[in-house]
Amino acid sequence: MSGQQGILQNVIIRNILGFILGMFIGSVVNMALISLNGSVVPLPEGIDPQDIESLKANIDRFSIANSLVPIIAHAAGALAGAFVATKICLSYQKTFSLVIGGLFMMGGIAMIVMLPQTPTWVAVLDLVLYIPSALLGWKLAGSKG
Repeated sequence: MSGQQGILQNVIIRNILGFILGMFIGSVVNMALISLNGSVVPLPEGIDPQDIESLKANIDRFSIANSLVPIIAHAAGALAGAFVATKICLSYQKTFSLVIGGLFMMGGIAMIVMLPQTPTWVAVLDLVLYIPSALLGWKLAGSKG
């Protein structure tokens, strides 16, 4: 009985660690790509990407490329987080991947609420990609149950 209990504890610890690291790595990937938006794809003059009021006032000046960078960053974050979680977790890998995708989606919804001027096509494309990206991360990592 104590051997089985030790195995169960190991599974639980690995699952918790996998989930936390998945969220952390996914967030790092997301933020790293978001930070590239101003350097790889220059923002229009006078926009401060760290200031929500500046973004609200100027989002209509964003190019398609400026709009695509955050969408790609969000999808890549969900994918990376799910990939890491699947690699570390010992059970429920798909469930943890979907939860990570769902939490990233909640962050996307929060951003859309904070920036109601977001073009509809950007909001829809962004929200549609979270879960498929997480599932792709799960699949690429070995897609265990």
